[in-house]
Amino acid sequence: MDLNQLIIYRNLTDDPDVLDCLLYCTHDSDKNENTFISTMLKLTEKYDLHGHLFQSLITYLLVQHENIFTLSLERKQTINKSLKDVVMNDINVLYHLYHYNFTSLDLQYQNIFFDFPHSRPIINQEIFNLLSELQLQLSWSTSLEEFYKILYNHYSQYGVGKYGLNKAFRFQNEKIIPIDHIGNNKLDQLIGYESQKEHLKANTEAFLKGKKANNVLLYGDSGTGKSSSIKALLNEYYKDGLRMVEVYKHQFISLPQIINELQNRNYKFVIFMDDLSFEEFEVEYKYLKAVIEGGLEKKPDNILIYATSNRRHLIKETWNDRNHDQEINNNDAKQEKLSLVSRFGVQIMYIHPDKQHYLDIVDGLAKTYQIDMKQDELHDLALQWEIRNGGFSGRTAKQFIHMLLGKK
Repeated sequence: MDLNQLIIYRNLTDDPDVLDCLLYCTHDSDKNENTFISTMLKLTEKYDLHGHLFQSLITYLLVQHENIFTLSLERKQTINKSLKDVVMNDINVLYHLYHYNFTSLDLQYQNIFFDFPHSRPIINQEIFNLLSELQLQLSWSTSLEEFYKILYNHYSQYGVGKYGLNKAFRFQNEKIIPIDHIGNNKLDQLIGYESQKEHLKANTEAFLKGKKANNVLLYGDSGTGKSSSIKALLNEYYKDGLRMVEVYKHQFISLPQIINELQNRNYKFVIFMDDLSFEEFEVEYKYLKAVIEGGLEKKPDNILIYATSNRRHLIKETWNDRNHDQEINNNDAKQEKLSLVSRFGVQIMYIHPDKQHYLDIVDGLAKTYQIDMKQDELHDLALQWEIRNGGFSGRTAKQFIHMLLGKK
């Protein structure tokens, strides 16, 4: 068994510690047993490994490795015989590496190495379960063909690399990087706003099915669940291939770069712009207009833009906009400011709930968090909280529930 035999999965890692551990198992290393175990425990913390540590490490490397085989499966392309033959050469190495016999390890190390407990807080239960199940299936494989089929099915269903294993991303330091900590709420946990949610779901489901869909603007009162509605889509439709990239206003100049990377992947991407609005002196909206509709380059079919704003018209208007003495072509100036919002084909309004709706939200959250309190007492406290903390809104209701939980 020799890592140099790998072709498709060549350069399986650029981490020297990982490479040392792989080479140890190919007997191509001068590291001793103690050094190997020490390095594996270091990697356990770095990559959040658990169970059989070496198999957990190989599983991580396999789901991250982007190559012609894994990306072809992500794009739902057929793997021809010649490519499969080359892949099977690699599978021969990977299969034997995965099933390497560590029973020669000292007994005290075996107890740690073969059944290491998961020690970190689970950030994303769905992804954790997915990787654990893949690791288990690969460990049970008894032939090269079975090992190949397990990987084939995984890449076909979930893809590969950061986009295969993560739901949400941000643009940082000129790169698209995963967001580890995201909420797990779903749309049915957002109480009320049924017509708004249905409108949002219908557009998103059309998008995921490859049908025509529109960019979406959610606008209206603060604290009403606009951002929560969009974020909840991730947990609703992740398995259907939905991914989300959060982009901030100052990054709009980089939108062509972001889109260029996303258009080559077989996922449906929502570029999420939260709390979108512009002052008179800000010109970033011109970059956004060009990307949405107006530039020479057509926006790819696998990308939509979903934005939230407390303003419907997005760009601040002043009384000077109505003063004909300040602008010769006054109507042109107004149309310039209104043209951005018109590029959002779906515009959904969220308004503050009335008293009863606010109390319904409180009741729903109290049930979710298992707060044992008589309804009359709960409502009295919720109304007192509302008076002192910003009026009727879903955000106010959630903050009230958090206050009660803090006192338990």
